[in-house]
Amino acid sequence: MNLRGYLAKMRGGGEGPPPVRPAEVGWSWLGSAVGIGLCGYVSARCCEPRDVSLMLGSFGASAVLIYGAVRSPLAQPRNLIGGHVLSALVGVASYHWLGGTLWLAAALAVSTAIAVMLLTRTLHPPGGATALIAVIGGTKIHVLGFLYPLFPVGVGALLLLLVAVVVNNIAAERTYPEYWL
Repeated sequence: MNLRGYLAKMRGGGEGPPPVRPAEVGWSWLGSAVGIGLCGYVSARCCEPRDVSLMLGSFGASAVLIYGAVRSPLAQPRNLIGGHVLSALVGVASYHWLGGTLWLAAALAVSTAIAVMLLTRTLHPPGGATALIAVIGGTKIHVLGFLYPLFPVGVGALLLLLVAVVVNNIAAERTYPEYWL
């Protein structure tokens, strides 16, 4: 391919996304407020005295998918849970293997997490952040070691999923999940 053809591919030209109805905005807002709020509440009541938090940055991105893009394959339970837990395992392993060289451990954690999610059909983009957090999250995360994929990651993802199943099915025009496995 020549340079002109390569650059021509970057022009775009398709239409932008359609507008979102106000009711969809409201349901997405409600789901994410309750889901993230529940993680924060449980974290404050049960976890923070033990220096653990269910408030992971990657859960904010998961909220966008499971409450705002409910039909996306990336938002389905298999992807939410599998993507986070597998990526957390990869991140912890990368830190244990290469933690002395954080930049390398971080790069391998994210790239390997992507490969593992693709191979297991659990692609969930926030999983990349979950793997990265395992490497750069600091002492509180590092001390958890291989508990990190289960708690806080697995438990937090399950709480978000519980709220998604309840809230996304209240509205007649919404169905979640599209599939479980």
